[in-house]
Amino acid sequence: MSRADPRSRLPGVDRILASPEGAEIVEAFGARRATDALREAIEEARTELLAGGSVPEIPDLVRVARAHLDREELRGLRPVLNATGVVLHTNLGRAPIARAAADAMWAAAQGYSNLEFDLESGARGSRYDHCVREVCELTGAEDALVVNNCAGGLMLAMHALAQGREAVVSRGELVEIGGGFRIPEVLESAGVTLREVGATNRTRLADYAEAVRSVRPAVLLKVHRSNFRLSGFVDDADLADLVELAREHNLRVVHDLGSGLLVPPERLGLPPEPLPSESIAVGVDLVIFSGDKLLGGPQAGIIAGTSDAVARLRTAPMCRALRVDKVTLAGLRVTLRLLAEGDRALREIPALAALAAKLPDLEARAERIAAALPSRLDARVVAVDGRVGGGTFPETSVPSRAVRVVPPEGADRFARRLRLGRPAVVSRLEDDAVIFDIRTL
Repeated sequence: MSRADPRSRLPGVDRILASPEGAEIVEAFGARRATDALREAIEEARTELLAGGSVPEIPDLVRVARAHLDREELRGLRPVLNATGVVLHTNLGRAPIARAAADAMWAAAQGYSNLEFDLESGARGSRYDHCVREVCELTGAEDALVVNNCAGGLMLAMHALAQGREAVVSRGELVEIGGGFRIPEVLESAGVTLREVGATNRTRLADYAEAVRSVRPAVLLKVHRSNFRLSGFVDDADLADLVELAREHNLRVVHDLGSGLLVPPERLGLPPEPLPSESIAVGVDLVIFSGDKLLGGPQAGIIAGTSDAVARLRTAPMCRALRVDKVTLAGLRVTLRLLAEGDRALREIPALAALAAKLPDLEARAERIAAALPSRLDARVVAVDGRVGGGTFPETSVPSRAVRVVPPEGADRFARRLRLGRPAVVSRLEDDAVIFDIRTL
């Protein structure tokens, strides 16, 4: 390359790294990533020079490299402010956890712990002992087990109790959960044959009884339709009646409850919803629910039930594949303890606090935010309806207050700029306006 070639005047990577601007990008992103991004920026500058562009200075090249790195950061996990009004937003990580739970998770993560060690005896312990007392106190169960998520809990239960045999389930409960996964596919993966009974809209106790007489299944499975509703000409077998039928024929009853609500729904201004304690009270062998939905904790699948049924799951080989880690157990234990304290849970568990928030308080917060925004945004407070989310309460609107803005540059462009900010802000778009629902902020 001749000295007359403008590409020869481009600074090398080593020179850029030795500059103050280079030191900043290394500090922010690490030497290897900064070096790769700078090489990419230099290569782009070479192409531009061939097209007649001017030779960039070091700060210009660092700016281009940082832009590349910033775009790469968007593909990783980043903090997001949720202004959508969907409290349990699956795409945004569902339930944010309580500060006390986060502190416990940090403490468990940064050092050693007694995960599988009995401090009193000095002998090996079991990770499956953690959270058992808390779950049993909240549900009335004899024993409990925590696995990685609710679908995993259902798979483990069916694998341990019905592998190679049949499980009876209503056709109206063959639901699809998140990500396109369907309950029948999950159960078939556990080695269980499903016996579908009834119709989509009407399944009676007699349908289960006929299946019990004809195929001698191992389990009667009841799946709560938490993410959709059937209305009109419908009928369902009562859970207590299923338990009685199962006892007559020495079968197990498993109730997949899903949402994990452990506080009375009226405390959150929500319509009736079955609770795990109610399932235990009528005598099911196992009830399975999520930790990161309405329970308000980290992702987990919680299995509560009789001591003999839980023991079968705990000793099943699949249990190890689905086991939960120390960080999750630490956060879940604190969350469960908060739930046992009633009002404190509604203050300190973010998802529950958001649902329990009163409209006058939301309106006051919205007024403060609207007043702080520049006049060009034409900000004003409006009444809106949010959602619980997370596959729960599908037909329930959650009244809220929002700040509505009309940006001069357009709603789409403005919302995109907010999503690319630090932290990212995710809002709603309605009628060329951007809506910031205060309930979830």
